[in-house]
Amino acid sequence: MGRLTTHVLDTAHGTPAAGMRLRLYRAPDYSTPLVDTSTNSDGRVDGLILDTNAFLPGKYRLVFEVASYFRARGVELPEPPFLDEVTLDFGLAADEHYHVPLLVSPWSYSTYRGS
Repeated sequence: MGRLTTHVLDTAHGTPAAGMRLRLYRAPDYSTPLVDTSTNSDGRVDGLILDTNAFLPGKYRLVFEVASYFRARGVELPEPPFLDEVTLDFGLAADEHYHVPLLVSPWSYSTYRGS
């Protein structure tokens, strides 16, 4: 049963990244988001980003609005910011649970396939 989740951690403050806007797209049309949402107080999206009904194998893109999030937290960023939006392109191949976490600061990020 394929599904997709995410979790965003603010490594600069050592907290979940509550209120970070993110969008999910499916190739080849990256112009219209499938999902446009924000993280909750735990840095997660309420529910699944893709549930078993919407899950299709293919290429996807998650876009996280990092600079907007840090500005809202009162972090002074240069213009242009070092990281504005973090874009992750990845593939979903099988009917499995895919978890795509993002660890982020205003100056760096890391991701991996979680469980």
